[in-house]
Amino acid sequence: MTVPVFAIVGHPNKGKSSIVSTLSEDESVAISPVPGTTVENRHYPMAVDGETLYELIDTPGFQRAREALAWMRSHAASAVDRPDTVRRFVDEHRGDARFDAECRLLTPILEGAGILYVVDGSRPFGEDYEAEMEILRWTGQPSLALINMIGDGDYSDEWHRALGQYFRIVRVFNAMKADFDRRVQLLQAFGEIREEWREALEKAVHILREEHARRRSLAARVIAEMLTRMLSHVRRQRLAPDAVTGEVRSALMEEYKQDLAGMEQRCREEVEQIYNHHHLERHEALVQLLDEDLFAQRTWVLFGLTRRQLVATGALGGAAAGGVIDIAVHGASLLLGSGLGALAGGVSAWLTSDRIAEVKVLGHPLGGEQISIGPLRNINFPYVVLGRALLHQRLVEQRTHAHRGPLELSLQPVQLTETVTRHRFEKLFAKLRKQDAWRGDLVDALAALIEQQIAHA
Repeated sequence: MTVPVFAIVGHPNKGKSSIVSTLSEDESVAISPVPGTTVENRHYPMAVDGETLYELIDTPGFQRAREALAWMRSHAASAVDRPDTVRRFVDEHRGDARFDAECRLLTPILEGAGILYVVDGSRPFGEDYEAEMEILRWTGQPSLALINMIGDGDYSDEWHRALGQYFRIVRVFNAMKADFDRRVQLLQAFGEIREEWREALEKAVHILREEHARRRSLAARVIAEMLTRMLSHVRRQRLAPDAVTGEVRSALMEEYKQDLAGMEQRCREEVEQIYNHHHLERHEALVQLLDEDLFAQRTWVLFGLTRRQLVATGALGGAAAGGVIDIAVHGASLLLGSGLGALAGGVSAWLTSDRIAEVKVLGHPLGGEQISIGPLRNINFPYVVLGRALLHQRLVEQRTHAHRGPLELSLQPVQLTETVTRHRFEKLFAKLRKQDAWRGDLVDALAALIEQQIAHA
């Protein structure tokens, strides 16, 4: 099965390289606002598990399209001769500095590459583009036009009217904002204009959809493992005979916080790598929210549960504990145990919502004392971390590889608003807090629940 090859062509500085970077998921593509950044053809395969699904060729922009077209017109006797005339132009002018860009960008097209012609829809249409489009039409290769919205202006309507005279399919495509579905639709559109590529592109779309689902599953697993480690994490330190307990406890608490922050940082890096973002910057607005101290009050308010939700969630755990009393007395309490347990759980959640973890001074088996911090007991904490992780995953998933600025917060923080969902999470969190050893079944269940949240976001 032939691998489809697309040549990305157009005027200089119209976002061709951005299109290539987005469609190939390759952050190594050179992108610059300076015209002429791409001076030679560069090939970028889109591969999944070592299998190339399609290939993109980033080409230089047209430089002397009008002069090139004038030469072609003077050497073509009829429409039948046009493809051969374009080939003859390239053969005769190869090495000619005047037409170096035209020869380079036309070469892969003459070798069979499909054409993705890119224009900037934020700027008006001009006659200079007619020569480019006419030359591309003369090649006889299947072509598709993309209106890339680079700036704030919108001249897409007039571009549609002009491009429709030269290309069978015209699409508006923002390389910086195109989500997964938009990229898939573009591949499907090209399958409509080149029959021999239809099967290969349908296969590519199928594999990409499977990869999209796999990435979500992997991200959910990474987040679940982070939460599991956090909920069970403990730091201990033996006290020297002359140690000041308060000072040791403060220092150990700071180390404990750093441990948790490090776990969150590693989780983010793993999620970014899952989506092929290996050199992603996170600062400015995102750092203020996602990278600030994990225990800052602002973070708890944005990502944790409300006081009402805390009481409701705490009541659930309290009711379960109270139920033990009812069973023990064979129901003679008239379910009073459940009621008191719910009340106690709710009040406890309210009063202890600002506590982070258990801090204990324990007698050491060999004599002396040790301080133990953890595991986490605050029922709000895992929701804080989960909300931050879900927000980060969504931002990374929606970010195209053409976007080279820092990852910025552009979405509302994720909160769990459904009572049933919160209860399912709390049952798992409660079990994880009690486990001394890693339980794979609990991690699996948590990952599955997180994956559902990602899918329904």
